[in-house]
This record gives sequence, C-alpha cells and structure tokens, in this order.
Amino acid sequence: MTLLAILLGLAAAILAVPVLIFFVECVASLFLRARGSISRPEGFSVVVLVPAHDEEEGVGPTVVGARSQLAPDDRVLVVADNCSDETAARAKAAGAEVVERFDADRRGKGYALAYGFAHLEAAHPDVVVILDADCRLTPGSIDALIKRVSETGRPAQADYVFSPADRSPLSMISSLATLVKNRVRPRGLLRLGQPCQLTGTGMALPWDAIAVAPELEGNIVEDLAMGAELALLGYEPILCVEAGTRSVLPTNRKASTQQRRRWEHGHIATLLQYGPRLIATGVRSRRLGLVALGADLMVPPLSLLVGLLVLVVSMSGAFAWLGGSAIPLQISGAAFGLLSVGVGLAWLGYGRQTVPLRYLLMAPFYILWKVPLYLSFLLGRRERQWKRTER
Repeated sequence: MTLLAILLGLAAAILAVPVLIFFVECVASLFLRARGSISRPEGFSVVVLVPAHDEEEGVGPTVVGARSQLAPDDRVLVVADNCSDETAARAKAAGAEVVERFDADRRGKGYALAYGFAHLEAAHPDVVVILDADCRLTPGSIDALIKRVSETGRPAQADYVFSPADRSPLSMISSLATLVKNRVRPRGLLRLGQPCQLTGTGMALPWDAIAVAPELEGNIVEDLAMGAELALLGYEPILCVEAGTRSVLPTNRKASTQQRRRWEHGHIATLLQYGPRLIATGVRSRRLGLVALGADLMVPPLSLLVGLLVLVVSMSGAFAWLGGSAIPLQISGAAFGLLSVGVGLAWLGYGRQTVPLRYLLMAPFYILWKVPLYLSFLLGRRERQWKRTER
C-alpha cells in the first residue's frame, strides 16, 4: 500500500469517529420518552442572572418573562455591561435589580457573568439561572430547571432553540444546524444517560458549582468551556427537556457571519483544548460521563465535518479511479453515508415542521459560505474577542 493510500485511509478513519458519535446521538434522540410537567421543589432560592450589553430593545420583555416564573423572594439581576444605551433603565423599569459595569479593556459575556457572581456572593442564592437578554423562557422552565438541579446537584441546561429570522436558505439551514446541535444531540446524550454541553443561556447552576468554577472571563464561548471545567470538577451538566429557551437568529448576513465566526472558532478552539483532556481524565478516573462529554465535544461543527468528508471522498475517489487502493474511498464513503442518514433522521424527528425539505438542497451553498470562516482559523486569523451580535 502506498503512502498516499495510508494517508487517505487514516484521514477517512479519523473523520469516521466523530461521524459515528454524531450518528449514535441522532438515533438515540428519537427514543427519548416524553416527560410530564414538573412542580418546583420548596426551599430553593433563585436568581436569574441576565448579562446584557446594549440590549435596550429586548431586556425589558426578558425580565418580565423571567419574573413571571419566580417566587416572591426570587430576583432577576441584570448586569448592564459597558452599555451606551438605555439597557439599565429599561431593566429597572421591568422590575430587575441592576448593576452596571464599565471596563473598555475587558469586554464580553464572561466578564459580565463573573461580575454578577461576585455581586451575589455575599448573600448568594441556591441556584443561579443564566439567561441572555435576547432570549425568552418557555412556561414552567424555572421550576423544571430548579427541580433538575435539586435532584442531581448538577448544572441543568434548558432546551435552546433558534427560530429562523426569515425564509431565506441561509437562515433556514442555520436554524436546522443549531437545532441539531442544541436539541437533537443533547437529547441523544440524555437518552444514553450521559451529560451534555452548556449552550450559553437557560443554564441553571447550583451555587456550590459556581463557587469552585475557575474564571473564564475572556473566553468567547464561555458556555462550552464552563461546561467542560465544571464536568472536570464533578459537576457534569445535564439536559432538562422540560425547560426551554427561545431566540431568533440574526436578520442580516453580516451579523450572521459575525455570530457564526465567534461560535465556530470558539468551538474548534475548545474542542482542541478540552476534548482530549475530558476523555483522558474520564478514562483514568473511570467516569463515563467525562468520556461521553469529551467525545461529544470532539465532533467538529457540522459544516466543517461535511466539508472535510467531501474533500476526502473526492480525493479517495480520484485515487481509486487512477488505480490506487479503494479502501480509503470505502471508509470515507461509508462515513459520509452515515452522516447523511444521521442528519436525515434529525430532520425527520425534529426539523421538518420548521425547515421544509427543499432547503436541505441548499446545504452545499451553506457550507461554501462557511469555508472562509474555517480558512481564517487555519491561517491564524482566529476570533479571540467577544463581539455583540447585531439583532
């Protein structure tokens, strides 16, 4: 076997591993049983923490919605972080407690969360629910999250779904991609009895976990990093399907590109930093949850995975056509087929109500749109600073 055949076969085999993980998660999600309503346990004090940067349009409804689900002694705390608009005033008018933070050199959601945690420390609640200022909770979410935290002593993550901003192919396919990442795969992990990643909003954290968590102030995907760090400390996050957080994707192409650049550069960096570490620590300590969380994190962004598979299939096909070994083509072709089936099952089970089948035909153009994002990461132009996404 030639060196090229070995290299192609190795590339195909490496890509087949995250494909298999993805496929198992998608299949398992279809067998998750429906659950009934949940009543809030007594004796748990709660603060809903809302980090907000120039969110004057959305923060008021978010605060009102959160307060409608709280007990009389619970609070909503808004951290108005480096705001230049009426965010603080509108949050106060909606009934929130507000603290303002100004630091032009240390900007981002991670800093705002750390500031909020420090503010709460002197008289801390039992549970902190983190909610982005542009998100809405579905009815009963607070009760469900508190119940899950009280049962497990672990962080709980609500079902987090984006609605498409319009009927454009870009928005519709982006909506499906986030649905697969935030709903389908976490549900598969739950069905398998394993933890899930934190997704940034709709997160309920027991104060015991917050007290020992390391600072992640400058991380542009603080949710993924926070979930990994908490899991390593023994607080593996768990999905709470009875709770839901809803948001809308950006309405313009530039904002969508900016958001995706931050998410996917942060995802790849976190994958490299925490994926192997979680798996290795899980194997050494015989903690299956860490292995599962690390394996899930090792699945790259779906568009990147598809693009790499297409590249390897194409190269392997050309190699086989020129008389080389067909083994790389067989491995990469099987992986591509398995990935396609996984996406199809996810769409059938969860996406067909909102994303018509015709939009899936536009997926290749969606992947091409993302190619510059991945090239910029490979070329060292990685996104390292948090930037607010324009609504």
